[in-house]
Amino acid sequence: MFIKRSLPAHLHPCLLLVFTSALLEIAFVARGDVGTASHYTPPYQPTECYGGDPSQFPSSNLFAAAGDGVWDNGAACGRQYLVRCISASKSGTCIPERTIQIKIVDYALSSSSAAVASKQSVTGATLVLSQTAFGAIANSSVDSINVEFQQV
Repeated sequence: MFIKRSLPAHLHPCLLLVFTSALLEIAFVARGDVGTASHYTPPYQPTECYGGDPSQFPSSNLFAAAGDGVWDNGAACGRQYLVRCISASKSGTCIPERTIQIKIVDYALSSSSAAVASKQSVTGATLVLSQTAFGAIANSSVDSINVEFQQV
């Protein structure tokens, strides 16, 4: 004899929410690129994308300079990315489950930009985050972190 068991009706929406959340997390991980992020200090102008225009910066101060892997001959200017810290050389550095959205405003390797290599905590990073952006996803006592990022 076969007995059919089903979940109570009030649990169906909960399971749907859990399943949907899991799929969104998998989608973010599966589509994201992995790289490194460092940080740089003010002043943040001039930038390679917008020169000395102060309106280029989002009010949240969550912005970055793009390294060679993201720069795309300047096409990265204005692009938005979701970024999260995934690891660092020092345990406890990443702020768990924290994802931020940043705007690309500069080229990290241009001698005419504010993100010139001498102002970066580490050169050669995929993204060079503003101090605010870096501190939002990691303990800012480290110079570099490993990040996952995805264009939005």
